[in-house]
Amino acid sequence: MEQPNATSDPDTPQSARFWLAVVATGVVTGLFGDFLMWVLYWAERVGFSYVGGSVQAAITATGEVRRVVALVAAAAIGSVAWYLIRRFLAREHAEIDEALWTGTGELSFRRSLATSLTSEVVVGLGASIGREAAPKLMGGASASVLARWFRLTPGQVRLLVACGGGAGLACVYNVPFGGALFTAEVLYGSYALPVALPALATSFIATTVAWAYLPNRATYVDVPLYHFSATIMVWSLVAGVVIGLLAVFYVRLIGLAAHYRARGANVFWTMPLVFLVLAGIGAWFPQLFGNGKGIAHDAFLGVGSIGLLFALAMLKPLVTAAVLGAGASGGVFTPFLATGAVLGAFLGAAWSHLWPGAPVGAFALVGAAAMIGASMQAPFVGLVLVMELAHSGYDLVVPMIAATVIATLLVRWIDGYSIYSARLPYAERVHD
Repeated sequence: MEQPNATSDPDTPQSARFWLAVVATGVVTGLFGDFLMWVLYWAERVGFSYVGGSVQAAITATGEVRRVVALVAAAAIGSVAWYLIRRFLAREHAEIDEALWTGTGELSFRRSLATSLTSEVVVGLGASIGREAAPKLMGGASASVLARWFRLTPGQVRLLVACGGGAGLACVYNVPFGGALFTAEVLYGSYALPVALPALATSFIATTVAWAYLPNRATYVDVPLYHFSATIMVWSLVAGVVIGLLAVFYVRLIGLAAHYRARGANVFWTMPLVFLVLAGIGAWFPQLFGNGKGIAHDAFLGVGSIGLLFALAMLKPLVTAAVLGAGASGGVFTPFLATGAVLGAFLGAAWSHLWPGAPVGAFALVGAAAMIGASMQAPFVGLVLVMELAHSGYDLVVPMIAATVIATLLVRWIDGYSIYSARLPYAERVHD
């Protein structure tokens, strides 16, 4: 039942047993978030001598030969590991979106763990995919195991797995509110009170548990508190159209990469080849290594020439799609956030020649929210995540909403797919 009279849900009864499972899921997900980020940082340290501060700075400071070696190692590890996982664990489910949208929500713990560990190592060694897929998957897989232990109903299992997935994203980015919204808007598809309460609780618990190892500050630090202006407001109406149309293309690109992804033994030649191409492009644009966090951070700070911003906005989704098409498994959230940030910064810098008066970083925040909202088909998630990640943008909420609504509507009208639904098998997308 929806508000205002929602007191219970017959499919997901809010029993004491269910709430014990919610607490346990939050704790376990937070611990897995710490563990997986430790694996990521270890790989970054091995690959690029990263010990703190900006990963992008460490990658840029690394010589070209070492960057190539790191990506070759990533291709070797990834191709072997994913080939073995897909061959010997083929009947076990480890795709949380597919499990929730077209299945029972149950996930294989061992395949999820193997996939997550491989993903974090490959991302840490420079592959252009997101780091959030692994904690999101392990949050869901942990919830699936706990649901069996607590003997939950099928409806409770699905809700708990969705909560675990959102909590996994929440704890590694320190975004408890955004993680809960991700659970409701993207994974489960309902804001009803019986969904909102466990989603908030799981994300809150996982985030606080993860503070044992991860910092409790903004993911993007030192972003100024940009202020509203008329030029940003008018620009957001135009930018929403441009970002929405590009988001359609980028989402289709991700869908094509998933549909034509290298399978079987083909991964042994496609992944090294694609990673070597990435290494070659990285000789000119080392910012393309990794998930794109550094790209987004620089854009939020207003750093980068207009030419560099344009190049990164065009190249980042292309190399991310290529890596996924080569057979890698990983996230797309941060790569798309970074793409939206540099695209917004580029469009804003160009706009400033016509109507000056606003900092480039402000345009980047609006662009990131619009791109994430449109590409996820989740406008609330896009808006909240950007503000929570940067602890900024509160004065820009009106132009952020305008750009996000326009971009999301365009994607919905033209295709209706998101970066998650576009990756599902074609028959399941049609059925859904």
